[in-house]
Amino acid sequence: MRGWTLRRRVGTLTALVGVVLVLIAVVAAAVAAQNRNHLDTLLDKTGPLRTNAAALQTALLNQETGIRGYAVSGDRSDLGPYTAGVATERELVAGMRPLLADNPDIAHQLDRVEEQAQAWRSSVAEKVVAAPDAATARTFITDQARLRFDEMRASLDELQQQMLELRDSVAAKARNTGNTLVFLLVVAAAVIIVAGVGLLLSLNRVVIGPVTELADQVRDVRRGDYSRKISGTGPPELSRLAADIDSMRQQIAADLAEVGAARERIEWVNGQLQRQAEELIRSNRDLEQFAYVASHDLQEPLRKVASFCQLLQRRYAGQLDERADQYIAFAVDGAQRMQRLINDLLAFSRIGRVTAGFTEVDLDKVMSVVGSQTESAREYAGGELVWHDLPTVLGEDALLTNLLTNLVSNSFKFRRPGVPPRIEVSARRIGDDWEISCADNGIGVEPEFADKIFVIFQRLHSKDAYPGTGIGLAIAKKIVEYHGGRIWVDADVEEGTVIRFTLPVVAVDPTDDAPAAEQPPGQAEPTHDTTGVEAQPGMKEAAA
Repeated sequence: MRGWTLRRRVGTLTALVGVVLVLIAVVAAAVAAQNRNHLDTLLDKTGPLRTNAAALQTALLNQETGIRGYAVSGDRSDLGPYTAGVATERELVAGMRPLLADNPDIAHQLDRVEEQAQAWRSSVAEKVVAAPDAATARTFITDQARLRFDEMRASLDELQQQMLELRDSVAAKARNTGNTLVFLLVVAAAVIIVAGVGLLLSLNRVVIGPVTELADQVRDVRRGDYSRKISGTGPPELSRLAADIDSMRQQIAADLAEVGAARERIEWVNGQLQRQAEELIRSNRDLEQFAYVASHDLQEPLRKVASFCQLLQRRYAGQLDERADQYIAFAVDGAQRMQRLINDLLAFSRIGRVTAGFTEVDLDKVMSVVGSQTESAREYAGGELVWHDLPTVLGEDALLTNLLTNLVSNSFKFRRPGVPPRIEVSARRIGDDWEISCADNGIGVEPEFADKIFVIFQRLHSKDAYPGTGIGLAIAKKIVEYHGGRIWVDADVEEGTVIRFTLPVVAVDPTDDAPAAEQPPGQAEPTHDTTGVEAQPGMKEAAA
């Protein structure tokens, strides 16, 4: 058994104990059935038989008493006990015969008693009853008649004795089977106790001892002695477990060596990153200085150039030749474009650097501001701007207003000739993000240019066809990424342009149990309509 696994040992012991207990249970069931049969015989046969035998004796005595009373008095009413005794006898005998179906000796004795009773009635009782008077009736009450009745009583006593013996025999058998059941229960308990003790001793020797030894070795390794070899004793499972733990120890030792080497490399890389961070901080300071120069020192002379060029244009327009007017217009336009480029670059560089901190921003209110800022463009194009179901997000109000203003302005700018522009801003929740969509019916964007439009100063059209610096969508992308989202062009649309971007959902404080304010049933969401025409429930609209 030394090479047996723990599962095989426990399984074998369990099977042996189970077989023994099943055998004991089978024998106990058979003995219990016998005990139940004996108890049924005592309760359902011997008890009623003895009771009926005693009643039968009383019925026979009543018959004799009735006959003697009539023979003495000659009064027919004295025959009542006799008549009742005969009826009772027949009823008792009829009830006793089914109970004696499996006891032929007692049944034969009952037949003998019944025959003797019938013979006494024929030779004595019936003649007394038929006698014309009491004197004649007394002639039949003789010693021979009393002898016949005594013989019948002796047979009845023997019947009762046989019934008593039957009861004693069945009671003895019931006691024996009960003792046997107790013995079987004691044996079963002894088997369970012995099996439990054997299992406990076996587990202590085969499992608990080896596991304790293995645990001591593992504790040595845990204290840092990774060179300690772990060996196992006991059943094969514990030996394999010890081998696996030792393999893990070897792997941990190898990993620690690699970690030590990696730590040295990381420390070197951290040093390089620290130097690069210092270089980046110095570079950011230079960029901030450049932004300051661009916003003050460069714009001042540029404003002068633009102002004086505009003065030349107004004062000498028409006095010089046509080429001179054209050159002056070029200079004015170039100065103005340079101002717009510088302002856009400053706005682009300030995103994420000059911040007022994130707050909860209601995009419905932001769109109201956007509608006001783009009102002139909307009226000029004869278009409409609608928004609905916009959430509250976490961000900077000014930046999100700038983002949506750029998207809406582009939609009004890049409209189709002869078609009134329509811009719709909507939102839907996808997981932990809000997906905001700005859809229009404009000229659209070819799929191959879907990524280029977000590159700074990237233009798909000439400045004569569509004015602008080409930095608006680059600013929009930087604002979205600063808020932890992403922006893209949806290419799966048949008409116009759909620009989508994501913003994180505002986290809900689990301790805030205050219920949200509910609108009265049947009341529509408040709407905004700059034209005075009623909008659809839940829809906000700004139209020319």
